[in-house]
Amino acid sequence: MGLSWQQGPLAQRSVGQFLTPDPPPERMLYAEPLRRRLRVRFGGDWIADSEDVTLLHEPGRYPVAYFPEAAIAPGVLEPTDHVTTHRDLGPTDWFTVHRGPARAERAAWRFADLPRYAGPLRHRVAFAWHPMEAFYEEDERITGHAADLYHRIDIRRSSRHLVVRDGDRVVADSVHPRVLYESGFAPRWYVPRADVDPAALAPVDRQTFCPYKGLASYYDIGGRARAAWSYEEAWPEVDLISDYVSFEPDKIDVFLDGRQVAMEPGQTVVPHGIDRGFDVDEVLAKA
Repeated sequence: MGLSWQQGPLAQRSVGQFLTPDPPPERMLYAEPLRRRLRVRFGGDWIADSEDVTLLHEPGRYPVAYFPEAAIAPGVLEPTDHVTTHRDLGPTDWFTVHRGPARAERAAWRFADLPRYAGPLRHRVAFAWHPMEAFYEEDERITGHAADLYHRIDIRRSSRHLVVRDGDRVVADSVHPRVLYESGFAPRWYVPRADVDPAALAPVDRQTFCPYKGLASYYDIGGRARAAWSYEEAWPEVDLISDYVSFEPDKIDVFLDGRQVAMEPGQTVVPHGIDRGFDVDEVLAKA
């Protein structure tokens, strides 16, 4: 997923390799201009607004946006005694964020004594995503994390024959599947709902969300828990899979042109970082 998460080139489980005579360092951080106007809302007000945001890509984490101190409203950041040490960037000062009656403890941070090579992050502050009311690019709310400029999704129509079986029972049979290619993940196959036996799907009372695709609903199949899922109303950018159904090849038997699909590297989602609490409420608030 992007440069540094899942199996991206800067991730610690990268699926590829750098073709260099000497191996690169185990950890590489990358900072770059976001080149988009990003705003933070808290306490019913805009507390940060800048077109000069720096994005930090760090192995195993989603990209984090750092605002210049001058772009933050006066009086928003209250220093605390809490100091941590970043393994690469040194001591980190933490702030309470407050605006009017609204307060969020340890909800922003700044690197206090950066090494010389980390100059692009000097005099910049990052806000923890979940405690803030919202982040916006221009006038559109962004969910989940700052935009990863290297994350891409491509969806392709296909005429290959996809069959899903639960033992002897045919759960799905389609020659009109769609395959979704997503940065850092192995391909995922989606089937039109008309080609799925509806009686085979038992809805699960739980949803998750993806910042790139929307709300996912899950289904049990027989005794196989959460063996299928669907973005019933996918984001407009990925509407080609809206209300299609996908199946977990390690939980249910999936065959593509007669060959059983196996779990591939990159198919399992890595847990989110400590600064990301993806939950359905964030999407419902956006809606």
